[in-house]
Amino acid sequence: MDRILMNGLEFYGYHGCLPGEKVTGQKFVVDVELFLNLQPAALADDLDKTVDYGRLYEAIKDIVEKQRYDLIEAVAQRIADRMLAERLVEKVKVRVLKPEAPINGKFNFFGVEIERERE
Repeated sequence: MDRILMNGLEFYGYHGCLPGEKVTGQKFVVDVELFLNLQPAALADDLDKTVDYGRLYEAIKDIVEKQRYDLIEAVAQRIADRMLAERLVEKVKVRVLKPEAPINGKFNFFGVEIERERE
């Protein structure tokens, strides 16, 4: 199946279980893969036959920056639900990374990755 890729989307949000995370916030990085048939759009060169990833970027930004969750698992699920609301999207893979997690140690990031399909 064809894919639309949105990688390395950086946002500032207030997700986490610790009180400080809810006050000061931190950076989150989101990757999204949308699985859908891109052939009709490619053949017609028509945006109406695909999804507008600019509009979806704004939806992801809204979820990460304007909503608050304890778990990044919940953030990933909300993003997946929103992407699957698009009529052409059959499956989605969402990765939410927390590169500034309040863990005392050396690391690149902590994160979750989920895959969801249209029922």
